[in-house]
Amino acid sequence: MLNHWDPKDLDLNKDYGTPAPFPEYSEEYANLKPVTLSIDGQEVTVPAGTSVMRAAAMSDIHIPKLCATDSLDAFGSCRICLVEIEGRRGYPASCTTPVEAGMQVLTQTGKLAKLRKNVMELYISDHPLDCLTCPANGDCELQDMAGTVGLRDVRYGFEGENHLDAEKDQSNPYFTFDASKCIVCSRCVRACEEVQGTFALTIDGRGFDSKVAAGQDQDFMDSDCVSCGACVQACPTATLMDNSIIDQGQPEHSVITTCAYCGVGCAFKADMKGDQVVRMTPYKGGAANRGHSCVKGRFAFGYATHSDRVTEPMIRDSIDQPWRTVSWQEAVDFAAQRIRGIQAKYGQNSVGGITSSRCTNEETYLVQKLVRAAFGNNNVDTCARVCHSPTGYGLKQTLGESAGTQTFDSVEKADVIMVIGANPTDGHPVFGSRLRKRLRQGASLIVADPREIDALKTAHAKHTAHLPLRPGTNVAFINAMAYTIIEEGLEDKAFIAERCEGPAFEEWKAFIMEAKNSPEASADITGINAAKLRQAARDYANARNGAIYYGLGVTEHSQGSTMVMGIANLAMLTGNIGREGVGVNPLRGQNNVQGSCDMGSFPHELPGYRPVSDDAVRASFEQAWGVSLQAEPGFRITNMLNEAVAGNYKGLYCQGEDIAQSDPNTHHVEAALRNLECLIVQDIFLNETAKFAHVFLPGSSFLEKDGTFTNAERRISPVRKVMKPLGGLADWEATMLLSNALGYPMDYSHPSEIMDEIASLTPSFAGVNYQRLDEEGSIQWPCNDATPNGTPIMHTDEFTRGKGLFINTEYVPTTEKVTRRFPLLLTTGRILSHYNVGAQTRRTDNVAWHAQDILELHPHDAEDRGISDGDKVEIASRAGKTALTAKISERMQPGVVYTTFHHPESGANVITTDNSDWATNCPEYKVTAVQLTKVTQKSQWQQEFEEFTEKQLNFLDQRLADHDADQENLKA
Repeated sequence: MLNHWDPKDLDLNKDYGTPAPFPEYSEEYANLKPVTLSIDGQEVTVPAGTSVMRAAAMSDIHIPKLCATDSLDAFGSCRICLVEIEGRRGYPASCTTPVEAGMQVLTQTGKLAKLRKNVMELYISDHPLDCLTCPANGDCELQDMAGTVGLRDVRYGFEGENHLDAEKDQSNPYFTFDASKCIVCSRCVRACEEVQGTFALTIDGRGFDSKVAAGQDQDFMDSDCVSCGACVQACPTATLMDNSIIDQGQPEHSVITTCAYCGVGCAFKADMKGDQVVRMTPYKGGAANRGHSCVKGRFAFGYATHSDRVTEPMIRDSIDQPWRTVSWQEAVDFAAQRIRGIQAKYGQNSVGGITSSRCTNEETYLVQKLVRAAFGNNNVDTCARVCHSPTGYGLKQTLGESAGTQTFDSVEKADVIMVIGANPTDGHPVFGSRLRKRLRQGASLIVADPREIDALKTAHAKHTAHLPLRPGTNVAFINAMAYTIIEEGLEDKAFIAERCEGPAFEEWKAFIMEAKNSPEASADITGINAAKLRQAARDYANARNGAIYYGLGVTEHSQGSTMVMGIANLAMLTGNIGREGVGVNPLRGQNNVQGSCDMGSFPHELPGYRPVSDDAVRASFEQAWGVSLQAEPGFRITNMLNEAVAGNYKGLYCQGEDIAQSDPNTHHVEAALRNLECLIVQDIFLNETAKFAHVFLPGSSFLEKDGTFTNAERRISPVRKVMKPLGGLADWEATMLLSNALGYPMDYSHPSEIMDEIASLTPSFAGVNYQRLDEEGSIQWPCNDATPNGTPIMHTDEFTRGKGLFINTEYVPTTEKVTRRFPLLLTTGRILSHYNVGAQTRRTDNVAWHAQDILELHPHDAEDRGISDGDKVEIASRAGKTALTAKISERMQPGVVYTTFHHPESGANVITTDNSDWATNCPEYKVTAVQLTKVTQKSQWQQEFEEFTEKQLNFLDQRLADHDADQENLKA
């Protein structure tokens, strides 16, 4: 008997048939009133609102079922889960019948057994009898239930009308729909609606003619299906089946790990057959994803074993020479000799390193340690520099901590959700699905973005509003929101008085109430109708719970840090901090952006966001590491590149980042890389940066190592090795080998030892260790003596800095202005099927959805320039030129164009400029003045790119040929 409602009492590998009355991770679930009933003579106590089926399952009483699953609302269509209830007529479905006090339930009687057997017989009579050869054999609920109800023979023949000759839909590259095996249980349809929120599937027809249909009876690939896999996971038969399972068979064992794509941090079971991953199944015990997934995490894992993987170390003296394959020791000795030679010639600060937001916390920690302890300087930076560094700065200044405030679960309590400069359904799709679910439940959505996003079109959402923000005017917009709230007396005076610094608030209030900040005065700047902006401000301020979620459309601006502070100001102004359903929530782009920042990857901070200039902080690391550390901050990435062009910076260790593709002003980046005398690249593929490298160290994918990632909600989650590193070493082992070659000893036998060191030196990680992570699944920092169970919600009673600090956010127009020569503004973003620079997803079947980067523009701008859909268009800016294919789109506003950056040959960053955030140097990717011209050929840069790429690939081919020849000689 259950006496309390702790979700830890439940088996996450078990399907309880129907969902809990409230999510088991919620406060409501823990506080539900108990109800006691009898099931098969056993007294059972469960939360009020629980279904009879779930109550039975929680007490290990099994009721057969087909259409029910605990990830979907009860449906009651299969008629297998019938029960008898004393005092009730008929045989109610246990999945749709809620428990009542004193209820007497029987789940196993002779009559029930006969009814279930007859129903199952009807299902089987219209189902192929190929169980032994069926790919779902051993993992088929229909097969299992037939055995459970005792069905051995089918009286009905197959001579009459049936569905056994229905055609297969094999249009999707990742799964097959075999309609002949469909029992029309609607689980796939309901998963598409309830879990994903796409509504791509329906039940078409009635009676015997009813069938599952995608879209308007289309192929899956031609419908609105986003290939999240929810339908495949929900299917109880082999109707919807992973192609990998069809090809390779059912898995033999599973390992729980964490996805290596975006900052949501979804938990997965890597389903294995031998040492091969055959399926990635979203783990319902994952606190970030709750059993859901997107196309990338669910299906696009094949890159890990792609033939492009470079699995042997390579070196060369010059980038104009072929690569030479060498041993690991030869490679690191070569690199160490070069680094030391550069420092002897150009000085100690002439080298540095870049950590990776795709690597684990432990690996990132080791790289910054190597730079500080072995290189002897603070020249370390990370890709967060070019994405979310303003988040760290802005939130640290106002709230006192460089991270978001909430859990993803928190969105389920939000009443008004404001999304600024983000596209969750494309960039963070699992969170996007949860957001859409909350909108269907009645929450309102406000989107401030230059472009319409899919969340605005959420089916059955009650209220959505789009504020078409002009690129570069974020701060004017946020100030106008605050102006409206104060002018109309909607601020939370009690919260401000209790939780915030009074003098700073009064100063900020006086600034905000200057006439220039009114919605009417700023309308010409932002492009947002004043009345519409005022209504959005009222909606947010009047909400019981108002939450703000933002992305790179906030941070990648010249005023990125100012805007983050403006968002924090707005949340404090309305008291939307410190509880569920509210908060300031940055949507982190890469899987471990948060973690790479936590681990001390910035040149001015040691792990835990503690300044290198602090003598006491520095002393603790000096004692632990056995070296003296510099007190002055080192170079940021921008400084490294500038100094390289100037000839003062000559060596770089770049782990898991592709700055030649991802960083702005490609001409400048390439000039810097060409000027280096030792570029060490550690990656799984020969990326764009590696074309300029002198040393290539094989990297390891997330499937090949142990460690941890930290997601956007500060959740530290385990990454667990499921196969051996193809290159022989995990990334942390390679860094350790390089450090030893440089003369600074590192001797870790397992990443758990690195985490122990992190915990001993980083207060926010003090309570984190591998044993806890394996037992609890994940932990949200800070986790220490003050918060031993972690911190799901930040700033509950007081801010980390004590009192919240309002900071003046003066709007300063970007210097990147439109002119007659460059009359349009280019902004950039992502698409659902690809991730970041596309190195991983371009090596999967995801290319079927997005084979090239395209340029979206409004019909008016296209008509003015004589551009038609599909034309090749030159995009010219002050920094450079490239050419892309045009797509005319009503999603755009006139004067603004948009592209993605997933394909290196597109050259999207050839045209972005050196403009950057005033505080952090985060590039202003989101505002570039451009002109469009219809052309017929590629740009000069693209032609040179192809020539250089071909030359480097020839060097690689020559290396392979030489390697093969050496092997033959050895055999001889």
